[in-house]
Amino acid sequence: MLYISFLSGKKTTTLRESAYSGLEASCCCMLASAARLVRITALCASVSSVRGPLLGTRSGTDVTAHRSKTMDCLTAAMDSQVNTANCGSDLKSTEVTHAATALDGRVKDVAPFPDEPNQGTPTEAGLLPGETVVKEGKAAILFPSANEVFYNPVQEFNRDLTCAVITEFTREQLAQRGVRVLVPGEKERVVVSLSGESQGTEQQEEKEEEEEEEKQKREQGEQEVETAVVGGALPLTADSSTSERRRTQQAGPRELEDSQMTVSSGQRGLRVLEGLAASGLRSVRFALEIPGLLSVTANDFSARAAALIARNAQHNGVSHLLQASQRDASMLMYEARGRKERYDVIDLDPYGSPAPFLDAAVQAVSEGGLLCVTCTDMAVMAGNSGETCYSKYGSISIKAKYCHEMALRIILHSVDQRAGVYQRYIEPLLSVSADFYIRVFVRVHTGQAKVKNSASKQALLYNCVGCGSFHLQRMGKRISQGKHMKYSAATGPPIGPVCEHCGHRHQLGGPIWAEPLHNTEFVQKVLSAVSGNPSRFGTSRRIEGMLSMITEELEDVPLYYTLDNLSSTVHCNTPPLLQFRSALLHAGFRVSLSHACKNALKTDAPPGVLWDIMRSWEKTNPVKRERLSETSPAFRILSAEPTLQACFDVREDANPQSRRRHLMRFQENPQANWGPKARAKTGGGISSALEDRRKQFQNKRKTPPTEASQLKPFPCKKFRKGTCMRGEECCYSHKPQLGSNEGEKME
Repeated sequence: MLYISFLSGKKTTTLRESAYSGLEASCCCMLASAARLVRITALCASVSSVRGPLLGTRSGTDVTAHRSKTMDCLTAAMDSQVNTANCGSDLKSTEVTHAATALDGRVKDVAPFPDEPNQGTPTEAGLLPGETVVKEGKAAILFPSANEVFYNPVQEFNRDLTCAVITEFTREQLAQRGVRVLVPGEKERVVVSLSGESQGTEQQEEKEEEEEEEKQKREQGEQEVETAVVGGALPLTADSSTSERRRTQQAGPRELEDSQMTVSSGQRGLRVLEGLAASGLRSVRFALEIPGLLSVTANDFSARAAALIARNAQHNGVSHLLQASQRDASMLMYEARGRKERYDVIDLDPYGSPAPFLDAAVQAVSEGGLLCVTCTDMAVMAGNSGETCYSKYGSISIKAKYCHEMALRIILHSVDQRAGVYQRYIEPLLSVSADFYIRVFVRVHTGQAKVKNSASKQALLYNCVGCGSFHLQRMGKRISQGKHMKYSAATGPPIGPVCEHCGHRHQLGGPIWAEPLHNTEFVQKVLSAVSGNPSRFGTSRRIEGMLSMITEELEDVPLYYTLDNLSSTVHCNTPPLLQFRSALLHAGFRVSLSHACKNALKTDAPPGVLWDIMRSWEKTNPVKRERLSETSPAFRILSAEPTLQACFDVREDANPQSRRRHLMRFQENPQANWGPKARAKTGGGISSALEDRRKQFQNKRKTPPTEASQLKPFPCKKFRKGTCMRGEECCYSHKPQLGSNEGEKME
């Protein structure tokens, strides 16, 4: 135990070897409210993993210097309040909180630390045997070393982007409720100009802000304005100065709590649900990084995951905001649909397909609420199994170069179709294809009249198997007649039985979402927030690059062509990107890139114009036509003369701003095995015996053995069936394999 007494400036110290310097500084800071000599006795824990040497092992000079620093901290605290920056690194955050609370006189007694941490109590680092710590954003998450709870570091970009989108959504929602959202480190909001032009000097911005402030004073009088920060709201009144607002806005969470008392935003905060939370990393980051939230529910069906969520919430100090839940995600959302207060934000990031949860999600989200959905079953959505895609999402996927954007439109079609059953419809805010998954952010509204437009928002897809030309056929038609809208069935098909360019047949895919994938105004706000606070996220550069490309995309042009596929079809050299884009611009058509594919071309030009440009390019880069088959798409396309003479002179506007500024548009894999991870396994993963068998059989087909003796370690399949008659002469092993059934299932 540590006993510290201060009597007339005389210091008497009795130390046990397990006492540490940080605890002495903490105890001294708790004396700051005393104006006279006081005596304090604190019971200190024997913590096993605390950095820094023992006081008992310090020399006399070190102890004197440490006591001098402690007395300086005490003096400063008695004059005003504890300044944590001057107390050194020995003061832990939890200890400073106790000290500051004692200074205000709000806590009379401080509960003592436990003398010895028991098995269920985390150490100071929050670790139990077999656990590791993963830090992402502001969260420090405890993970079991075994693969019991799923975690994939690849999706840090996914989580960062989600935090940015929900923050902007919260800002818009709370602005309607009279609450202003502040993010620590965020600068004054400016509109990001991709052209790089100046948006005005700082003095002009301050003047405009002062004028806006005076206007608000006249409109609202002396009405108090609440400002939401991480974990609560700060009462900034209408007469608060601009400098004070900026100081509060740039302060961190700890500075905000020390400078002004945090007050609750009551029922005006947003309710967030993460249906499949696993470790709770995403929910913990929501609680730590997104202001204006009333509650965060982290749900998982696994008991291990639910227990880990509760531990991580406590470890990160967000137990007051984050509640762990062990429920079936669909049932949890179905129960919320009948309540008055539904979830404002629902995040679904399952391992695989989100299809089983979509019906419940569109009902459980509030009016105008945000639904965030991730799909990682890209093999199904990209055309490998069209029948499986139809069973899950109600749409046929086909193999094509635009498969990633088509996957986005398939999931939007599925969500809108399920929402329409309950007289609801969706408004896509942002749709992203990244790495091995897709991610969509949609708002869900209610309105029977708007639901009738759903049929005209969906389209069937005709794709030529020869040249890759595609056409869309809307499922419905709507015609405006004054104040009324007339709905009717669409007419079609838009093409003949075979492709007019190459003579090959068409594939039928869809239906897919044929409306815009993004709300450009909302994306611009998210981009401005991320650009103004680049240190907030670890993947800010990638977010900025991707959102910049999204703002440049043509909104009303579904799907895209790829330059390499056009060249491959006619067997010619690939034209430079800028020259091909310039040819389209010279012809009077629009063109843009796509965030979903590096060499994509989104254009409103019909396929015939694209092939005319390729014919013009082939004349300057001729192909040996005698080698072409008469039935090949290249022969039939090049046999026709171009009706459009393409001009390949490079135009200045052919190079998009995101490309000029060298933004990180398409990130290369930063490390090996960058992609999806294995599903979490109950029971701590596979056994050591099974792991040895996996290593034994790994790559056995890639490197076939050259000698019969090398086959002896492998089991004989005929011996297992009882049909091998070779006996010991068999080149394979006849020994019984332990755990063979389990191994077969795992492989």
